Amino acid sequence: MIPSAKNGLQPLPLIETPALEIPRPTLKDNTAELDRVMRRLKLDGFDPLRVHFLNMQNLMGKIRLHGQKMTAIVSCWNGHWELMDVVGPDHEGPILGMAVDLGTTSLAFHLVDLRERKVLDHLCLPNPQISHGEDILSRILFSRRKENRKSLQDMLLKAFNHSFLELTGRHGALPEDVCALSVAGNTTMSHFLLGLDATGICREPYIPAANHFPMIHGRDLGLSLHPFAPIYVFPNVGSYFGGDLLAGIIATGIHRAQGIQLLVDVGTNAEVVLGNGDWLVACAGAAGPALEGGVMECGMMALPGAIDRVRIDPLTLEAQWHVLGDEKPRGVCGSGVIDLVAELFSAGILTVQGTINTGLETPRVVQTENGPAYVLVPGEETESGQDLLVTEMDVGIFLKSKAAMYTILQVICRKVGLGFKDIEKIFVAGAFGNHLDPLMAIRIGMVPDLPPQLYEGVGNSAGDGAVMVLLDRTLLREVHEVAGRITYVELNVDQEFMNEFRGALFLPHTDSRLFPSVSTPSPEGGRGAF
Repeated sequence: MIPSAKNGLQPLPLIETPALEIPRPTLKDNTAELDRVMRRLKLDGFDPLRVHFLNMQNLMGKIRLHGQKMTAIVSCWNGHWELMDVVGPDHEGPILGMAVDLGTTSLAFHLVDLRERKVLDHLCLPNPQISHGEDILSRILFSRRKENRKSLQDMLLKAFNHSFLELTGRHGALPEDVCALSVAGNTTMSHFLLGLDATGICREPYIPAANHFPMIHGRDLGLSLHPFAPIYVFPNVGSYFGGDLLAGIIATGIHRAQGIQLLVDVGTNAEVVLGNGDWLVACAGAAGPALEGGVMECGMMALPGAIDRVRIDPLTLEAQWHVLGDEKPRGVCGSGVIDLVAELFSAGILTVQGTINTGLETPRVVQTENGPAYVLVPGEETESGQDLLVTEMDVGIFLKSKAAMYTILQVICRKVGLGFKDIEKIFVAGAFGNHLDPLMAIRIGMVPDLPPQLYEGVGNSAGDGAVMVLLDRTLLREVHEVAGRITYVELNVDQEFMNEFRGALFLPHTDSRLFPSVSTPSPEGGRGAF
């Protein structure tokens, strides 16, 4: 299937395969063989057209092999064309593209059939750089030495090559059949992939080495795809606003909308874009890890064994849950964490301050070395054999993340003189957005108290945007136009953010007027099971 851009895609892929018939040379037309092919392509509209010097001999041999009839493989380079290969006239082999969401925590690969205009396959694996730090800051500090920066780059390139081999092999193809690569990553990850110094990103005035990256060939990075395949890395807007969010804008179509729309991409950070076809403003903040389930002791990514939904009976205080895959529970992913906190609050187990009510008569509330806790899954039902529980300390850490999330949305709207009621659509991206229940998120004060139908989960919008530029080359120009008109607000030094943040640390908020649909619960007043 093709990712659903809000206004459709034009059938203009990054790679074209025109069939050619070249007249035989004569004494009256003794134009060189490669020049004859170039001339034919230019007459067909592929102009301006170039050939890489290191590819000339390879192309010459193939042109002579195929004689007068052949199929050219031509790539678009954002302003000109390049003849990258020549194959036989009846070539039916695959013409593939690869789109990558280059995340801090995980790498998502999408294999694309450029002829059939569809995504063939997906592969997701952990980012191997985690061994040098789960967070971006730790990796940036590690990368200060040139040899360490090279090590981080090599880890990514090895993971890319492994993934290319696995995905193409599943479909009877070779990595060399991948003729184009697009990569959408945050600012730091894009720097790591290209081997650039990222140390300026984490210190004032928070400046990356580059925001725009030239297209390069596969051979330039030593990747095992077609050696002259174009590699497009989405540009950045700021140190904490990367190409992954630009790809998300393209995928959701916010930049073309008439009404006010909001995109929230929750990963390691929470990145937010507000606007429409006339203007766009953006900011980012560190709200992601706990919302991904990565900070709580019981937290984990949305993998098999992760609990993604929770309901607690308000009378018995017993829990029901849904687990991903046919496995025993191993932990709780982001959406499950939100459900869990919301249900604990509704059942009266959590107070508005986020403390656990230890006066309740239930075996589910226990004392641990880290303080009071609620047992979500007894040990006899878990994979580890240990109780799966959430402590008061876990809740406190989570509340900081949910408060940051809400405050980011609150501040960005206020910066442009808008209220939440002015927003007609809120897109929630990332794995977090796949399973988010808006009612649960509203109940704990993580997102605005708006009608649930305004919220739309869009999954991996960064990956979708990366796929889209492979299928519609006109989007390359659109990406750079969008990047040029975004106003980026730096929250690291924003006093207003810190002032609002304190009020959002409670359930749902210190100002109850902001959440009229949420009532302070009692043990008798919760909600039922699924």
